[in-house]
Amino acid sequence: MKLIVITTPNYFVEEDKILTALFDAGLDILHLRKPDTPPIYAERLLTLIPEKYRKRIVVHDHFYLKDEYNLKGIHLNHRNPLVPDNYTGHISASCHTLEEVMADKKTCDYVFLSPVFDSISKEGHHAAFTPEGIREAAAKGIIDKKVIALGGVNEENMLRIKDFGFGGAAVLGDLWNKFNPASDYNYQPLLAHFKKLKELAD
Repeated sequence: MKLIVITTPNYFVEEDKILTALFDAGLDILHLRKPDTPPIYAERLLTLIPEKYRKRIVVHDHFYLKDEYNLKGIHLNHRNPLVPDNYTGHISASCHTLEEVMADKKTCDYVFLSPVFDSISKEGHHAAFTPEGIREAAAKGIIDKKVIALGGVNEENMLRIKDFGFGGAAVLGDLWNKFNPASDYNYQPLLAHFKKLKELAD
């Protein structure tokens, strides 16, 4: 099962070192999601990440970065819902209903379905699906290897995600809660937690 990490919405000092360490530790795919930030910050971050890892990065904004930095692909969302003209390559998308999943799976390499569990990073974002509803959707082939679980993903529910039949899990709050850029210098606890999640996903 794929394990995808989504960046924090804000940039922070030494972020490139942590992201590179995550790739070194076996991170499959990174989603660079920094809403409402100037592209120059994304460019700066990407230049600091080793070239060999850039092909595992998907951008949520500033789609021109995909070709400029030889990235994996682009991610469609409510801010950027359209594929650029003449675009070729990986496409993923955010979905919040099973209907959206069915529609977007036809044109995407994979889609995020959220929130599968109560969100850790967004207060008040509660699970939108029941375990019964998820199992039913899996039985109908709606949830399959092209659908990535997002929202409240942590080590307690990783095996359930696998059992439900998702093709992967996207982690955000559960991982980044292990590091406070304002006060922490040691990101080893974050790396150790990532490795635990990776083992469960594999």
